[in-house]
Amino acid sequence: MIALAMFVGAYVLGSVPAGLIAGQVVRGVDVREFGSGKTGFTNSLRTLGPGVAFAVLAFDIAKGAAPVLAGRAFSDDPWAAALGGVGAVAGHTWPLFAAFRGGRGVATTFGAYLAIAPAAALLSIVASGAILAATRYVSVMSMVGTAFGLAVMVLWVVNGWLAAEYLVFGVAVTLSVEVNHLGNLRRVRSGTEPRMGQGGAPRAQHGA
Repeated sequence: MIALAMFVGAYVLGSVPAGLIAGQVVRGVDVREFGSGKTGFTNSLRTLGPGVAFAVLAFDIAKGAAPVLAGRAFSDDPWAAALGGVGAVAGHTWPLFAAFRGGRGVATTFGAYLAIAPAAALLSIVASGAILAATRYVSVMSMVGTAFGLAVMVLWVVNGWLAAEYLVFGVAVTLSVEVNHLGNLRRVRSGTEPRMGQGGAPRAQHGA
């Protein structure tokens, strides 16, 4: 029962669309009408600039970490924390408060990983940074980094450092992130995917 309550509560928290709210408050725009059409860090960076984008990033990470930490605080059952993480990512990706049009869940996934297994999350950051430096594609970094995080989580479980229930979280969020980046992968192959630092045009011009 606590695990289910954590999932529902995390979904509601995850549904708070920081990027959408920031766009409306700071510039009076809907960030979903620009660039990738998403509400997360990358599109906020292209549309709203670094200062606002990093505030969005911090909030999105926090809403992934908070339900995991709450699940551990209120229950000894690993399912409470694991489903809290899943709920937060689901809320960010399909937000109740934004017509189910949110982001791709990468920052929120990282926040949950950071609360579940900090060392694994930091290793994922190192791998992600290397990919970003080599390609300048945030989408490629996100896909590889998330998959790497799952691989490290599997290693942690196999060695008995982490409860196996967390693999449900790892597999669920990795599938979500990878599927939500398939369009980006197609654009990388066709040479139309914007690289880090390129501006966000209106969606009608961007082709997203």
